[in-house]
Amino acid sequence: MKNFLCGAQLYSIRKLMQDEASIDSTFRALKQMGYTTCQLSGQNREIPAEFYADKLKEYGLKCVVTHNSMKDFEEDFDDLVKRHKLWGTVYAGLGAMPGEYHQDAEGVKRFAEKANEFGAKLKDHGLVFVYHNHAFEFNRFDGVLGMDILFDNFGDNVQFELDTYWVQAGGANPVDWIRKVGGRMDVAHFKDMCATNGFNPVQRMVPVGEGNLDWQKIKLACEETSVKYAEVEQDNASDMDDPLGQMEISANNLKKMGFLL
Repeated sequence: MKNFLCGAQLYSIRKLMQDEASIDSTFRALKQMGYTTCQLSGQNREIPAEFYADKLKEYGLKCVVTHNSMKDFEEDFDDLVKRHKLWGTVYAGLGAMPGEYHQDAEGVKRFAEKANEFGAKLKDHGLVFVYHNHAFEFNRFDGVLGMDILFDNFGDNVQFELDTYWVQAGGANPVDWIRKVGGRMDVAHFKDMCATNGFNPVQRMVPVGEGNLDWQKIKLACEETSVKYAEVEQDNASDMDDPLGQMEISANNLKKMGFLL
């Protein structure tokens, strides 16, 4: 059994990551909440990578993973590697499979081949390719889950970055899938879910610990499968009046539940 660290997925507060002054105050606030790791995603890419590196160092935050576009991997690979080396970041992630690939089983297999290519190239630079799921991977193609196609076709140089909310939204059990990809996932995404009121409830993202996911079972599964990092993501937080307040609720709840930040 191995402890892991919970950090802040900055996509959750992406509107605060668009100018230098806001980035500075945001990093300061996250550190004060107790976060020690983060994921760079949704930040202003016009701001030099060196600025982010300086601020991460200033506030003692370690960027452990990123999300990038297909273009980054296909056309701007050298710049991607340079950024990750500058930030001391090992895990280079893709936030979603482009729509052209997840319409049928053959498309999912073609995507897996692409992911394997990216993974092999990154390995040559000491980096690791990770793939972040949504709910659509749990569609069935002739009775087979898209996620199972990925599971069977990703090679040794590709890891999963399971998102607990999206696994649940896809009708699967996050705990089962954490255990299934054990040994193939160093970084997870922690996102909680509850339902809105009404006869036909809509799933809603809420701070970790405020929803209905079983966080003690998730914690145990992550520990027993040697997950290293879990980044807190709440996509809708950025559109709320107090995005940082949402991240603080998650941080406080995680600490109460025995997680490490």
